[in-house]
Amino acid sequence: MHRIPATGRALAALGLGALGVVYGDIGTSPLYSLKECFDGPHGVPPTPENVLGVLSLVVWALTFVVTFKYLGFVMRADNRGEGGIVALMALVGGGGAGVRRAGGTVLLLLGVFGAALLYGDGVITPAISVLGAVEGVAVAAPGLGNVVVPISVLILAALFVFQKRGTATVGAVFGPIMLLWFTCIFLVGLYGLSRDPSVLRAISPAYGISFFLRNGGHGFLVLGGVVLVITGGEALYADMGHFGRRPIRLAWLLVAMPALVMNYLGQGALLLHDARAARNPFYLVAPSWALYPLIAVATAAAIVASQALISGAFSLTQQALQLGYWPRVTIRHTSRTEIGQIYVPEVNWALGVATVALVLGFGSSSRLAAAYGIAVTGTMSVTTLLFHRVARDLWHWPRRAAWPLTLLFLSVDASFFLANAVKFRDGGWFPILAAVGVFTLMTTWKTGRGALARMLRQAGLPLEVFMADLNRKDVQRVAGTAVFMTSNVGTVPPVMLHHLKHNKVLHERVLLVSLLSEEVPYVREAKRVTIRELGRGFFQVVSHYGFMETPAVPPLLTSLSHRPPEAGPRIEVNPMTTTYYLGRETLLPNGPARMAAWRKWLFIVMARNAQTASSYFGLPPNRVVEMGAQVEL
Repeated sequence: MHRIPATGRALAALGLGALGVVYGDIGTSPLYSLKECFDGPHGVPPTPENVLGVLSLVVWALTFVVTFKYLGFVMRADNRGEGGIVALMALVGGGGAGVRRAGGTVLLLLGVFGAALLYGDGVITPAISVLGAVEGVAVAAPGLGNVVVPISVLILAALFVFQKRGTATVGAVFGPIMLLWFTCIFLVGLYGLSRDPSVLRAISPAYGISFFLRNGGHGFLVLGGVVLVITGGEALYADMGHFGRRPIRLAWLLVAMPALVMNYLGQGALLLHDARAARNPFYLVAPSWALYPLIAVATAAAIVASQALISGAFSLTQQALQLGYWPRVTIRHTSRTEIGQIYVPEVNWALGVATVALVLGFGSSSRLAAAYGIAVTGTMSVTTLLFHRVARDLWHWPRRAAWPLTLLFLSVDASFFLANAVKFRDGGWFPILAAVGVFTLMTTWKTGRGALARMLRQAGLPLEVFMADLNRKDVQRVAGTAVFMTSNVGTVPPVMLHHLKHNKVLHERVLLVSLLSEEVPYVREAKRVTIRELGRGFFQVVSHYGFMETPAVPPLLTSLSHRPPEAGPRIEVNPMTTTYYLGRETLLPNGPARMAAWRKWLFIVMARNAQTASSYFGLPPNRVVEMGAQVEL
């Protein structure tokens, strides 16, 4: 789905929306980033030389990773307008034989692991953002330091409870809140900069280079704190489909980046004169009269950043489900006008419990910062590898162009990742553990569904054989329409064979409905449905959906009567005389499928706890008939 380029007021509105959704994560990084560089477990003393060196690294990290890498190159790799690691996986997986040559499967698995890391990011971001904002209370009133964690838990609990109401209403104020936030941090940074304009020297990369030469290995480890300033880089790419490239780029270049750089320079100017401010330079750089208003705005901005990551986890789940990596879950559309506004209760409560547990377990933004960097840098590295494959195989870049750029990106990604790897014991284990768990679930579901589909297809009866046999027999037909859901186009659904075997009857009209997911975000309506008339009142209906769409069967059947003449036969479906037949397989782990025993059991547990097909496809419960069968997996 390609977006028509916006101009004028539309461009400004999209840019404002991008501030609220895209830049919430990276926009709240000043709350804790410099504090981690100087006051964290691997921080360096805030001497003038170190302050200028770290600020130089911060400025050039923002410039290279966000502006050059993501805005300049990665955002070009869109899947019909959509971005993000799942869209990139679909490009790599659907790019033809060249893309699926040796190494393609490994890259896809890396893509799945990168997507799994994003769930860890979705847990850590709300926790660290809200904690970082509320910690301002301890700066304003040191005696209230013990209320930071309880207040943070209450805010996060309210945020996750609110999700079921949808984000359409709150989303309208995301942009203005973040515009206010960026204005505030720009002014606070300018106030700090006025104390010592000489800090502007840090813009020169020479200070970053001399920092490494002076501090050696310890200086390299500081990259684990510097990476926190670019934690929202993936969000630029993932939300491209909602806003388009141009609004995201303009919002960054005109608002977000100038505000962030100014604020970091202002914090640095403070540290040049007061090394003790390293304990919380963000709040200490502000004038005393502005402290409480700044805490309020920071908390609102942290909530916006958290909301963006939570909504991103919902969208990621929907995409993974449509691509076959996740079992059916409840997907509720919370807006009649915005496609991306969805609510997934199962994911929401899992994220909510994990986020609150992180706040209670870690207790401060500094301790959580150790867990943050690994998830971000791991995903960035996977994105670079997938981007390289797209550049080589889909864009046909020559090696002399693709490899130097890829190696440049990877050298930066790997540096950040290795600097964070030493934090494994300090909390870095959490996103890795979470990603391994989610990766295991996703790959198990994909493998299990593939094995089950092959077994059902091998056991199925070819449609042509069934129709030829039906023409030779006199089967009793009754009034009405029967809809048989099947994932295997070209074979007879087992549930229909069971129905015919036991009930000895068929409806006068039979629809064999298959819902197929494509490796594109959206499918054009003109190409969504194909109908094949088989004779004897039988029709094969195949509907195609993109990985950003959720199929619903009743509206699909209603649309069959409104098809243009050139699209094929029309079918009038009366909802009151339509019966839906579904198969419910009872899976047993003692079959021939080539899966480890533990993985078979895990797949069976996931299948038993998945949302029912009738609920997921929106079928009326009083018109559904389910027929069971045992399948040895």
